[in-house]
Amino acid sequence: MQNPFETGQIKNYVLLYASIIVIMILFFIATTLFNEPQKVEKKEFNTELNATQKADKLARETNSTESKPKFKLLQKAY
Repeated sequence: MQNPFETGQIKNYVLLYASIIVIMILFFIATTLFNEPQKVEKKEFNTELNATQKADKLARETNSTESKPKFKLLQKAY
């Protein structure tokens, strides 16, 4: 086996590594230059409930507590 320092293979590996780094930097620059930031509108939600919505919410809560439970327990444990 030959010594890689004498045959010049190390220089080839360093050049390959440097070229990969340069390509990655060029892709990063290209994506940041040509990527225009999009403006997103701020969404505001109506958090205040009027009287009818409060009544509907209370009615739904009372109906859900009076209805049958979702799960039925088994008679004996396994």
